[in-house]
Amino acid sequence: MLSAADIPPRIATWQREALAPVAASERIETLDVLRGIALLGILTVNIVAFSWPYEYMLWQSEFWDSRADAVVDWLVRFLAEGKFYPLFAFLFGLGAAIQFDRANVKGVSIVRHHCKRMAVLLGFGIIHALLIWDGDILVSYALGGFLLLPFLKRQPKTLLFWAGGCVLIPALLTILLWALLVLLSLVPEFAAIIQKGLDDYYGSYESQREGLEASITTFASGTYGEILRERLGNVLFMWFAGIFYLPSILGLFLLGLYAGKTQVFQDVEGHRIFFRRALFWGLVIGLPLNLFHAICMASTDLTNLFFFWLLSYGLMVIGGPAQTLGYVAALTLALQNARVKSLLQVIGLTGKMALSNYLFQSLLCTTIFYGYGFGLFGAVSRTTSLALVGLIFATQICFSICWLRIFQSGPMEWLWRSLTYGKRQPLRR
Repeated sequence: MLSAADIPPRIATWQREALAPVAASERIETLDVLRGIALLGILTVNIVAFSWPYEYMLWQSEFWDSRADAVVDWLVRFLAEGKFYPLFAFLFGLGAAIQFDRANVKGVSIVRHHCKRMAVLLGFGIIHALLIWDGDILVSYALGGFLLLPFLKRQPKTLLFWAGGCVLIPALLTILLWALLVLLSLVPEFAAIIQKGLDDYYGSYESQREGLEASITTFASGTYGEILRERLGNVLFMWFAGIFYLPSILGLFLLGLYAGKTQVFQDVEGHRIFFRRALFWGLVIGLPLNLFHAICMASTDLTNLFFFWLLSYGLMVIGGPAQTLGYVAALTLALQNARVKSLLQVIGLTGKMALSNYLFQSLLCTTIFYGYGFGLFGAVSRTTSLALVGLIFATQICFSICWLRIFQSGPMEWLWRSLTYGKRQPLRR
């Protein structure tokens, strides 16, 4: 019989070296604060999708009667729209890099573990989209997470190359489509065909008002079953559209993977030049492109043959992530100040349980706006919805503080870990 001394060290310590959830002492506080900021930004953008029909995205300039509503809407488009789902995606890739690094240190393969994590997340996303809210992003993140596997062992420079290409693919396709439509519209015969198609599809806000009012009535006063049937078409559309944006999400994952491999967040002081460059170039590229998008969406007639709204979306696919990186760099540098860190630390508690709070936002907002709750769908102005964002996020901060005093992680984070590891994980402190 073999003695303990005869057993190879790797076999003897296999159970101890197996993958385990990240301990509280290993967490990087800056990343939790960034996740909390992402939650606030996503709610700021999504609150309109919770409270108005999706056609708002096309006819938003017709929805608001007051100047205050129009200004708030414009500012949200310029500063927030398309900026915070990229932040979550970036942090997602960064988290994968940290897990991969921990697995390497322990000599454990991460492939099976990563696939299980993504499969569980995919299940959460499908349930969320079908039963709660059709604006789910988890399905896209899970699918992008599977695509991340071939890149886990790539060098940082290779990751940057692929990240740039993935982010540019949907942008270039959109811009090429815009250029093609504009060129075709210069030919009178094609222009007449295109114009008729636009008029038939978009018409005008007045021509679509009846359909919009029917949608508002269903969501504001319908039963859960009626609202569920109304949303199924939206779910299918969102999943189809998500395929187009999947390369961009993968690109943001890869940027996060790059940041994780280079360990810039573990040593911010040693990478100040990196963060300053990211801040400068992120804002220099992002602000003008997003300004163009906000102006176009506030003033462009969708039936106009110049298609500036389409061009603006193509440019935003680049400008959104660029501005996001500027935000990340600015916040990371600011958090090196002790006073700023103490002020924003409470937001980090919401980020520590980001999945739970993301789903909590959906549950709370659908209860506020849908007919099986308070039925305020289609009845809240843009300014009021922004005030609701503040109230909801303050509620989430209080909930996170109270929950984390008793438990180690959020309820959905605990369930995600338990299902991934195939056994019940510790929850109480």
